[in-house]
Amino acid sequence: MRILFSLSLLLLVLFSCKEAEEQTTTADGSEALAQLLEDFKAESYELYPWNATFEGDSRFNNLLPNFYTMEFRDKELAYYKKYKEAVIAIDDADLDENELLSKKILLWECERNIEGKDFPGELLPVDQFNSPILMFAQLGSGQSAQPFTNKKDYTNWLERLDAMLPIVDTAMVNMEKGIAQGIVLPQALTKKVLPQIKSLVSESAEQSLFYSPIRMLPEDMDQAVKDSLTQAYTTMINDKLSPKLEELYNYLENTYLPASRESSGYSDIPGGAEQYNRLIKLYTTTDMTADEIHQLGLNEVARIRAAMEQVKAQVGFEGDLKAFFDHVRTNKELMPFTDPQQVIDNFNAIHDKMKPQIDKLFDMQPKTEFEVRRTEKFREASASAQYNPGSLDGTRPGIFYVPIPDVTSYNIYSDEDLFLHEAIPGHHFQVSLTQENENLPQFRKTLWYSAYGEGWALYTESLGKELGLYDDPYQYFGMLSAEMHRAIRLVVDTGIHTKGWSREKAIQYSLDNEAESEASITAEIERYMAIPGQALSYKIGQLKILELRAKAEQELGDNFDIKSFHNEILESGSLPLALLEEKINAWINSLKP
Repeated sequence: MRILFSLSLLLLVLFSCKEAEEQTTTADGSEALAQLLEDFKAESYELYPWNATFEGDSRFNNLLPNFYTMEFRDKELAYYKKYKEAVIAIDDADLDENELLSKKILLWECERNIEGKDFPGELLPVDQFNSPILMFAQLGSGQSAQPFTNKKDYTNWLERLDAMLPIVDTAMVNMEKGIAQGIVLPQALTKKVLPQIKSLVSESAEQSLFYSPIRMLPEDMDQAVKDSLTQAYTTMINDKLSPKLEELYNYLENTYLPASRESSGYSDIPGGAEQYNRLIKLYTTTDMTADEIHQLGLNEVARIRAAMEQVKAQVGFEGDLKAFFDHVRTNKELMPFTDPQQVIDNFNAIHDKMKPQIDKLFDMQPKTEFEVRRTEKFREASASAQYNPGSLDGTRPGIFYVPIPDVTSYNIYSDEDLFLHEAIPGHHFQVSLTQENENLPQFRKTLWYSAYGEGWALYTESLGKELGLYDDPYQYFGMLSAEMHRAIRLVVDTGIHTKGWSREKAIQYSLDNEAESEASITAEIERYMAIPGQALSYKIGQLKILELRAKAEQELGDNFDIKSFHNEILESGSLPLALLEEKINAWINSLKP
C-alpha cells in the first residue's frame, strides 16, 4: 500500500507539474499576443499620428511625418514585416478563440499592407478624394477631430501646418516622377482637383479656411495669447501656406494636367493591372477575380431591374424603366425643400420614425451620441454623404455628413435608405459598438475592412421594412436604387480597370440602369477611377451577410433569433469576410439541436 500510495503521489505530482507547465505556456502565449497587439497599436500612432487625432488621442496632435517619402515607405514596410514575423511566432495552441481571431486579423493586416508596397502609390499623391490637402482642410476648419480649446491645441496645429509644407513639395516631386514613368491621373480627375486646391488659396489670411480656428478662440483665453496666436496664424497663412497651395495649383494646371492621361483605368499604367488584383483582395477580402465580380454584377443588375419594374407598375408609371428613372430624378414633388436645415430635420424625423422598431432587431446598441450635419462648404460640391466615427472615449459624437450644395434640387427619394446605411443601424451602430467593446484589443477597435463595414451598411438597407420604413413606394424604390448603385459598381469598376471601359461608357451604363442624376453618376465614376476596387466591397460584403443569415435561418429554424445573429455579426468588430464566415458557421453549429 505504501508503494502504491507513493507511486500515486508521484503520478499526481508529475501530472500537476505538466498541467502547470501547460497553463504557463498558454499564459505566456496569451500575454505575448496581448503585448504584441498593444505595441502594434502604439507604434501605429507614431507612424500615423493623424489617426491618433481622429481617435481622440491628443498626444500626437502636433506631429505629421512626410508620408510621400521613400524613407517613410521603407519605415512602413519594416513595421508590417516586423509584426508579421512576431505574430506568426505565437503558437495557435496557446490562444483562446478570441485571441486566435486577433492573431488572424493582425496577420491579414500585415500581409495586405506589405503586398500594397509593390506598387509606387506615392507617385499618385493627389486626387479628388485622397489628398493631404483635403484632410488638412477638414482638420483646419475647426469642425473636425483636431481640437482647438487651449493654447497648446492652437500651437499643435501650427506645427502640423508647418509640417504640411514639405509634404506638398514632395507630392509635386513625386508627380514629376510619375509623369516620367507614365503613372499619372486621368485628365478628368486632375480637372476635379484644381478647383479644390484653388478654393483654399486666399488673398488674405482672414479669408482663408485655415483661419477658422482664430474665429473660434475661446472667450476665456488671455487676450495677449489671443493676439499672439492671431499673429502666428496670419503669418503662417499669408507667408507660407497660401503661397505653397498656389504653387501646387499652378503646377497641377500648367504641368500635371497636360501630362495627365486620357485613359480611365489602372490597366493603362505600368504595374496597374497587378495592383488592381491586389486591391480586389484588399477591399473585398476574398480571392474573387475581376471576371467573376463583373459577371456577378451583371446578374445582380438584371435581378434588381426586375424588382424596379414592379415598383414602376405600383405607382402607375406607363413609360419604360429608363423613363421612370428620369421621372424620379426630375419629380419636383421629391424636391420639397427650400432651406438646408429642412434636409437635416427630415433625417432626424426618419430616425424618430424607426426608433420604436430598433429594439426588435438589436439588443446591442451604442452609447456614443449621434448627429446629422451638413457637409462643410469647401468640400460639399464633390462630396458624398458619409459617416465620421465618434472618438474612442465617446466625447465626440458620430456624425452623419450630408452634402446640400443646392437645396432646391435635393431629392429625398432615397433618404430613408441613406440614413439606414450611413447612420442607424449602419455605420453608427457598427463603428460605435466596436469602439465601445471592452473585450476587444485596442488595435481591433479602429480596424476597417471595407467588405465587412460597407457590406454591413448595405445589408442594413434591407432592414427598412422591419424598421417601419419604406411604406412610401418611392422610398422603397430608393432602397432598390441604392442596391442597384452598388451592383452597377461591380460592373463598371471592373470594366474601367480591366476591360478598357472609358469614363463615358461607364457613365452611360450607370445612366441606363439607375435613377441617380448624371452629375452624381459622373462623380461616382470618377471616384472609382480614383480609388480602384473600393467600390466592389459593398455588394460583396452585403451578399455574404445575406447568405450567412439565410443559412442560419434555414439550419436553426425556430432556434434562429435575429438579435443574436446581429450580435454575432457586430460583436467582434471589423473582420475579413472569410473570418466572419468561420465565426458565423461556428455559432450556427453551437445552436444546432
